[in-house]
Amino acid sequence: MQLHDLKPAPGANHRSKRVGRGIGSGNGKTAGKGYKGQKARSGATPRLGFEGGQTPLYRRLPQKPGFRSLTKKNYVLVSVGELDAFDAGTVVTPELLVEEGFAKKIKDGVKVLGDGEITKALTVKANKFSTSAAEKITAAGGTVEVI
Repeated sequence: MQLHDLKPAPGANHRSKRVGRGIGSGNGKTAGKGYKGQKARSGATPRLGFEGGQTPLYRRLPQKPGFRSLTKKNYVLVSVGELDAFDAGTVVTPELLVEEGFAKKIKDGVKVLGDGEITKALTVKANKFSTSAAEKITAAGGTVEVI
């Protein structure tokens, strides 16, 4: 087969319908559009969502307020008071928090908040710390490490 031998499959090409060329053509006068009505008019295709004058669906449904941020981070929140349950000198990591049942699963990280009191020196590794939490942990003799 050569390049000049290529041609479409039989029946693949159709001649375009020539409308409005007189009564004898079979598609004269109304040009195959029938009589009157929206579909017979020129350029009368309604906009997307138009329902013939009825209030369209997108206006019948209530609006949901606000928006959902695509970049929002969901941190697991752990308070300093909860960390007091660990023994002194323990290295507290997100994985350890899941093992001990303080969190079901780590979403986008762990944030330690300053609620409660801590009396033991711990090394806490987390993604974020509130300023009060970091102060309380260091005041108890522990260290704060941001992952």
